[in-house]
Amino acid sequence: MPAAPLPVSRRLRPLLLACVGLAALAVTGCKKDGPDSTGSLAASAPRSQDAWRVAADDLGKRYDAKPGDKTVSLSYAHALRMIDQRQQAVAVLQAAALKAPRDSEILSAYGKALIEVGQLQQARDVLAKAHTPERPDWRVLSAQGAVADQLGDHGEAQSLYESALRLRPEDPGVLSNLGLSYALSKRLPEAEAVLRRAAASPAADTRVRQNFALVLGLQGKFAEAEAIARRDLAPVEAAQSVSAMKQMVAQPNSWAQIRKLDGKAGQAGAPAAARTASTDPGAKSAAGGTTAARKVGAPKPGPALDLTAQTAVD
Repeated sequence: MPAAPLPVSRRLRPLLLACVGLAALAVTGCKKDGPDSTGSLAASAPRSQDAWRVAADDLGKRYDAKPGDKTVSLSYAHALRMIDQRQQAVAVLQAAALKAPRDSEILSAYGKALIEVGQLQQARDVLAKAHTPERPDWRVLSAQGAVADQLGDHGEAQSLYESALRLRPEDPGVLSNLGLSYALSKRLPEAEAVLRRAAASPAADTRVRQNFALVLGLQGKFAEAEAIARRDLAPVEAAQSVSAMKQMVAQPNSWAQIRKLDGKAGQAGAPAAARTASTDPGAKSAAGGTTAARKVGAPKPGPALDLTAQTAVD
């Protein structure tokens, strides 16, 4: 029989919040093999970091020549995010949103970029304008749910995920978000059930499976968590990840203390995953209204399932 569920430690809560952001951004189109815009990068979009850096440099030149072009702006911002120049991406998308304040595609991309840099209140406001009740977008609903979770409003987040699922039934990314939200609400059996459905989907990716493994670990089901981790990691790496998980969840902490972090999550800025993104000094925040420079920085790759410090929102 598995061990009894373990208390969630203070160190684990930021990880759960980071996972929510990761899953939401994956759902809303922030995958490394494709752009945000249907008309931006071609189907042969670059996948390696070197290729993304070359693409970002080329797109930056095109952006300088045509700063008001929607497709170029979306493509350039996407390439910047793929090389961890997230503040620059925010600046590019802010400029695009100022030129087209009612363009839902631009607002959606801008809102997601704001999530990545931890500007959650602004992201919430922008995403609210990215669709309408008459024409809801399930991707935007999922992103709005991620913002609500990171601001500590798990009930609102779960309602948003459920709305997204009515438009996109059984989508593994949205289910993953919902499961993590249940975990943040101390509803671990429900979290496991939802994440099990998500992980069973043929469309589930590594992030969905790692979230499932994490919630299994929170309940002391380490053997199954390791088996799930091995689907994407070498056996030694999977064992190390589960060992790290055990160390985290074994730290005693009360739910009252954990919930104190709810209100701080949004105030403190980005979750652990987003805080490590490169912030290029050549680009100011969205609030400053400065267009991005084309300085390209090196990414910080990490293991597929690093339960102690996820280092990138992709």
